[in-house]
Amino acid sequence: MVKLLKDFRVVELGTYITGPAASMHLADLGADVIKVERPETGDPFRAFKGGLYSPHYQTYNRNKRSIALDTTKKEDLEVLLDLVATADVFIQNFRPGVAEKLGCGEADLRQVNPSLIYCAISGFGQSGPSRDRPAFDTVAQAASGFLRLVTPPTNPRVIGPAIADAITGKYAAMGIMAALLERSRTGKGRRLDISMLEAMTHFNLDSFTHYYAVGEIMGPLSRPVVSQSYTFECKDGKWIAIHMSSPSKFWDGLLSATRQQALAADPRFSERLQRIKHQDDLIEIFTPIFKTESRDVWCERLLTEEVPHSPAYDADEALEDPQARHLRLAVPITHPELGQSTTVRAPYSFDGEPEFDVSPPPTLDQHGSEIREELKRRHAD
Repeated sequence: MVKLLKDFRVVELGTYITGPAASMHLADLGADVIKVERPETGDPFRAFKGGLYSPHYQTYNRNKRSIALDTTKKEDLEVLLDLVATADVFIQNFRPGVAEKLGCGEADLRQVNPSLIYCAISGFGQSGPSRDRPAFDTVAQAASGFLRLVTPPTNPRVIGPAIADAITGKYAAMGIMAALLERSRTGKGRRLDISMLEAMTHFNLDSFTHYYAVGEIMGPLSRPVVSQSYTFECKDGKWIAIHMSSPSKFWDGLLSATRQQALAADPRFSERLQRIKHQDDLIEIFTPIFKTESRDVWCERLLTEEVPHSPAYDADEALEDPQARHLRLAVPITHPELGQSTTVRAPYSFDGEPEFDVSPPPTLDQHGSEIREELKRRHAD
């Protein structure tokens, strides 16, 4: 695949997820992303499970180069400024005011690169009463109204991955690319401010639309009830997911696949709105039925009846699915020090060509000498 952003350089002073995720998306599209980290410890996510190469760190830092710089030291700050002078984009996700203390605020960097796209990611924004509050994924999910949609209504507890962090990184990457597109026409740099609160509020748009349009406050079951979505455990302990949406043919197909055609005459299920109203009854009926056969058997029957479904895979199964293998979603990566591993390729295919070449996440300062030499050659020229 053509690396569409290969002529762009990104300097990232990011930690944990939001900043590193934003630059990773650009790196996946070919940008030269240079990750600037603290000497000795690096990005705090490196040591999330001990050592300096945790799976948490690996997830958001592939296709990058690493250099360790202590910007409180004059010589290291000069190296950073030299790097920024060669860059198109700068990304940081510190609390408001921290970047300025480190000598890498927008005004500082614009002196060496007026056309820079400066991206500042925060928890709650650059101003306002909550500006200085610490923010992590769960905090942003809760503040945006999203957490209540993915939390069990009884015995509540936080579940699922770091959605707010990842979504904010995706929005930041999108904003950066829009700014780069404008700059290609005008030559003008931009400052992009994006907060986790703003990103997750926009991501939660469906919930707010329902509230402002019809006064409905959505809960964790609102969408799955209306979309007629189900998850059932099968005889072998594996799960299957079904999403029938609104076409009646999918309901008819489910009845045929499960040999439950008699339910079509039940007034509770005779039409879609009644099935929505009585979804709990349907779950009670179908739960023991799906436990009578293995997941593979149910998948075969549902496929025959063209009912939208999928095995509800765990991570050790998903990439072994025949379609995932056909698309080559899992790709090997080889680190010069840490050996071979596997990751998931970027989802893009341009002109029918996906990108299978993925560089492993760098060890701390892995490319420090290399990057310094590049800067020296630039000064020599």
